Amino acid sequence: MRDTTGKGAKQAPSADFAGNDCNGAAGETQTSGISGHNTPRHDTAKRGGAIRAWIDAHPNIWEFILFNVLSNISTITRFVVAWVGTAVFVSAMGLTAPFSFLIFNYTSAGSHGLGGFLTFLLAEVLAQIVNFIVQMKWVFKSDSSFADAAWKYALLAVLIVVVNLVLPGYVTSLCTSWGMNSGVAATVASVVNTLLAVIVSYPLLKFWIMPKK
Repeated sequence: MRDTTGKGAKQAPSADFAGNDCNGAAGETQTSGISGHNTPRHDTAKRGGAIRAWIDAHPNIWEFILFNVLSNISTITRFVVAWVGTAVFVSAMGLTAPFSFLIFNYTSAGSHGLGGFLTFLLAEVLAQIVNFIVQMKWVFKSDSSFADAAWKYALLAVLIVVVNLVLPGYVTSLCTSWGMNSGVAATVASVVNTLLAVIVSYPLLKFWIMPKK
């Protein structure tokens, strides 16, 4: 937010094909044989009509589904850019000197230092740009001013990034203090992060950043 071949021959369509399409029988080309039969076109149309009717009857639910499904486009963008950034900044350019700035700490082994930070920064910026366009044009179909929505979205994006970096450590520590092992604690922290991002970002996008006029 889809020819079966039998042993028999196809029957010729009836002469009044154009005038009987609504009957669903005279207007269909049938295939006889052992393997099965073709799905009538009017059944497919009925299913499509039922889906469209459900969407029209539940626009807010459908919008929320689209919000969550299409958010994966930015996730894919983030993964692709992270892969390319690691290849360029770390492997090719060798920018692996330890780097630390405010809440960003790329000094541990495996963090790739400055190259890891540059990769993260580039991937996050491009992913947020993609998500902004997708949410505004495809999900909320907003007619708000692009410039007005952009600065508001930038604030939200920074907030989410900061929370994503800071919150998991606290949640993981809390879970381990309750006796959970590190794997379970990390999973819980990831789930909490995801749910919080949805709970915060969806209403802000819908009613403040990208409202319909």
